[in-house]
Amino acid sequence: MSGTGAALRGHHAALQEGLSELRARRDELNGRIQAEEAERGRLQARIATLSRRLSDTSESLAGLRSTRAHIDRTIAEMDLASGEILDNSQTLLDVLKKEMRDLGKIIDPQNTSLGQRIRRQKRS
Repeated sequence: MSGTGAALRGHHAALQEGLSELRARRDELNGRIQAEEAERGRLQARIATLSRRLSDTSESLAGLRSTRAHIDRTIAEMDLASGEILDNSQTLLDVLKKEMRDLGKIIDPQNTSLGQRIRRQKRS
């Protein structure tokens, strides 16, 4: 039995060595798992921070776009009103010029009966 006992001791020693190697691998893996979990935690925290920033930026962007659209509408309305004012100003100027011509004809002493009488009196 001494051969069997020696074989058992050899197997036992091999088993112990294999178990020791497995435990070393497990410890190494535990270290890697802990490192990966820590990295995962940092990334999740960063994702949460970035998600908040993205949400805040999206809200801000929506507000800015709304303001820009309002300004665009205001500019378009002012351009239209400015064009209408210019057209109305031109019409008013044309009317004023016509009235001035008409008034000039009425006031012109040569074209009025009073002016004609004054001219006749000067000739006499």
